[in-house]
Amino acid sequence: MLLSKKFARLLVSTFCYGTVATGSKLLSGGTIVAFDNSTGLFDMIRNGSLLITQDRITSIFDSALPDGIPEDVEVVDCTNKIITPGFIDTHRHGWQTVFKTMGSNTTLGEYLNRFSAVVGLSLLNPDDVYISQLAGLHEALAAGVTTILDHAHHTWTREHAAAGWQASVNSSARVFFAYTFQNTSTDFQVPQQMEHWRELAAAAKGDRAKLCIAYDDFTGNPESITGAVVDLAKESKVAVLTAHHVEGPWLLGNTPEDLNRAGILNSSVPVVLSHSSFLTARGAQLLRETNQHISITAESEMHYGHVHQSSHLILDQASLGVDTHFTFSTDILTQARIWLQRVRERLYSFTVADRWLVPDSNPMSVNQAFLLATRKGGLALGRDDLGVIAPNAKADIVVWDGRSPALLGWTDPIAAVILHASVGDIDHVLVDGEFVKRDKKLVIEGYEEVQDRYLAAAGRIQAQLKATPLPAQIGNFVTGYAYGPVMQADVQRGDGTGYGPLYV
Repeated sequence: MLLSKKFARLLVSTFCYGTVATGSKLLSGGTIVAFDNSTGLFDMIRNGSLLITQDRITSIFDSALPDGIPEDVEVVDCTNKIITPGFIDTHRHGWQTVFKTMGSNTTLGEYLNRFSAVVGLSLLNPDDVYISQLAGLHEALAAGVTTILDHAHHTWTREHAAAGWQASVNSSARVFFAYTFQNTSTDFQVPQQMEHWRELAAAAKGDRAKLCIAYDDFTGNPESITGAVVDLAKESKVAVLTAHHVEGPWLLGNTPEDLNRAGILNSSVPVVLSHSSFLTARGAQLLRETNQHISITAESEMHYGHVHQSSHLILDQASLGVDTHFTFSTDILTQARIWLQRVRERLYSFTVADRWLVPDSNPMSVNQAFLLATRKGGLALGRDDLGVIAPNAKADIVVWDGRSPALLGWTDPIAAVILHASVGDIDHVLVDGEFVKRDKKLVIEGYEEVQDRYLAAAGRIQAQLKATPLPAQIGNFVTGYAYGPVMQADVQRGDGTGYGPLYV
């Protein structure tokens, strides 16, 4: 095992056992995917151990049972297991969980008119928002996603907004709850939303759920309103500000150029632009100059069709997100795997298809995909203590079953996770040093009641959607661009294509 000298010094030499608090845990005997800040790469500590005190990683040891550990420390046997940091999702809409499986063949145009914040008020009451958000966050935790930037655009009324925030507080997940300031169909507009945000911020307690800001009208709203949002973000030193950036025929705006003109991009506030479809070279340059980030939601962008044709060129300022988990995977592991292979295919094609050359190397590594799923998410949120296993980092941990059928025989732990594992291989998940999943089961108090409430809400809301005709995608989209035909796949020999209906 080769360790950098700086990292090796962090392992065992300076720890004082007398400082171990009651409730400390020692994850013992596993292979630890630790992060070395001095190199920006990983160090593999095989048959090592990880000491957690309260919400922090206290020490990393190169032995399974180091001498002198106090008797009251809980020893968790991790023999034959892989210990990684929790995954970080930098773009999600938790409130939409109740739409599960209703949008399996949607386009972005259909989504906006059927499932988005534009129509959500007619479908969900505040109690629905609460239970949908809560169940969705529990789903993420079960999948090893410990930190979530939730773009909460269910802020149609004070009650709806408060419900999503309270669910996030109660979820046990680490949630950056980005309260959306938006133009709504009610009398609860941006000024009233900002006032409500201040009330919630003043009453907020604890560290695990943080009240943040989402704003999607940098391009379209009057400068006076946008300026007030920017001033609030700066004055309150908000943890994160996020916005959807989708251009092309969707014309949703919120480009880096727009945010730079508004005075927020080049500030101390971390900014995450989700999707960044049709990002320009100028926009990418601004992100690098200001050290701000995008969130690539690979599965979403391929599912809905808003694409990501330039995202592979800005991976140094990128992180990964899930987006609308009601339509597809809830886990960042799947996003990392899809994005890794998407980038490989894209860069291989330039060599093979465009120039008829034989590739002399693989264009993207599993290490890079793992970084995007963990460390890069923490940096996007302005937190170098998230998404890493290192002394004094937050104890957000995933423990993988190295003897599962999928992982049996592994030797490279990162390759094992990124290319072979599934969320079913996760034994334990810890957030702030506390188990939220143990022995493959969520340990959320009252989870069965959450399931029952969620199923009741989902059944009622899905029945309403089934009774509502699909929006016609003909003529022009709301931006003025025309809907256009898409070539359909044909997987059936002879008559028919096999496309079929939705079985809802």
